[in-house]
Amino acid sequence: MSIITNINKAFDHRIRLGIMSILMVNDYADFKMLKELLDVTDGNLASHTKALEKVDYITVEKQFIGRKPNTRYATTKQGRLAFKKHIEALEKLINKQ
Repeated sequence: MSIITNINKAFDHRIRLGIMSILMVNDYADFKMLKELLDVTDGNLASHTKALEKVDYITVEKQFIGRKPNTRYATTKQGRLAFKKHIEALEKLINKQ
């Protein structure tokens, strides 16, 4: 089996990698938090969260807090597993001698 077999194309962009990294250490994060931590535009963040949602790696919950809309994201069990495998594959690649 190739050393790069578990490197996941869904995480090949730095923004998606950042989204998943934030969500792996938090129960959830809302749109504003992700935008600020990753320093990205609304459109950029929206397209990358949609890509992760499409492959069932994150869930999206829309609600209102007072009168303001709030969108928050969390990882799915499948997403957590895929991301862990991805990170392990990167570590093996980096540590390969």
